[in-house]
Amino acid sequence: MPSLYPLRFKPTFRRYLWGGRRLETVLHKPLGPGDDYAESWEIVDHGQDQSIVAHGELAGSTLNQIVTDFPEQLFGKQPPFDSFPLLFKFLDAKLDLSVQVHPNDEQGSRLDPPDLGKTEAWVILDSEPESQLYAGLKRGFDQAALAREVARGTTELCLNSFHPESGQCLFIPAGLVHAIGAGLLVAEIQQSSDTTFRLFDWNRVDGNGEPRQLHIKESLETINYDFGPAAPQTPQPTSDPSRERLVLCDKFVLDRQTGDSTTEIGGDQRFHILAVLKGSLRVSNDPAPSALTLGQTMLLPAASGRCQIEPTEQSTWLDIYLPSAKDLSVE
Repeated sequence: MPSLYPLRFKPTFRRYLWGGRRLETVLHKPLGPGDDYAESWEIVDHGQDQSIVAHGELAGSTLNQIVTDFPEQLFGKQPPFDSFPLLFKFLDAKLDLSVQVHPNDEQGSRLDPPDLGKTEAWVILDSEPESQLYAGLKRGFDQAALAREVARGTTELCLNSFHPESGQCLFIPAGLVHAIGAGLLVAEIQQSSDTTFRLFDWNRVDGNGEPRQLHIKESLETINYDFGPAAPQTPQPTSDPSRERLVLCDKFVLDRQTGDSTTEIGGDQRFHILAVLKGSLRVSNDPAPSALTLGQTMLLPAASGRCQIEPTEQSTWLDIYLPSAKDLSVE
């Protein structure tokens, strides 16, 4: 059986009415014709949605095959999973996304079929001058008040919103009502779940004059009304001056690193997801012939050990991994 090495995957594209073409024009993804490319799923193992290894001896394997055949090499000291627990994607919002909310793990377990909950975080890659993020309810809106405005078609009156700047990060725990606004290009890390309850779709209709399906009852029951308005994360310093912590929660850790000097990632007996937001990186033992560049993603298995990360220029990248008990004890 081969040993695991740094893994790159072929992106999988999702096309929705709110998508555009910046996955190609900004992130250099190989899109086909059309102007509605909304999401590039970079790392996914969720039922039939599978990332495919792009290079090396395991090229053509699905991520779930990697999970099944190499649990110790992939997860290290962490307990093995039946499927990969995180999903990483890029999103291009040419139009506003629907206002939605995701269940937590307990709520997701009661769905048919059962699914994980969906806690996620966004990093803003590009923001147009008029772009808005919607995150949380304005203070004073409880379930009854929100239900009243939903029935009137004026859900937007309840929503906390702000203009996000490029580089800002927003944490979206399960139960927080939210929407990505038009003009935003976003990197997203989330639990590996595809469960979304759509509360409001801006009163849009399709070509036949029909509205999109909504899940108003489920949304009203899933929203955590204790959250209130959400704001961008305040990056926290780490022991490495080139690295800052954007999110630490029980589902994932999201760090951002910037620099042009060689560094190391790994060696802690857990996997790491790398995503380049600026510049390019060369990673030791990467079987691909070229550096990892803007918009590209890599999964470093635990068995990779301490990988050399060599920026070829001033670069910025995300490092995402599962938290340890020690991480959470100092949260």
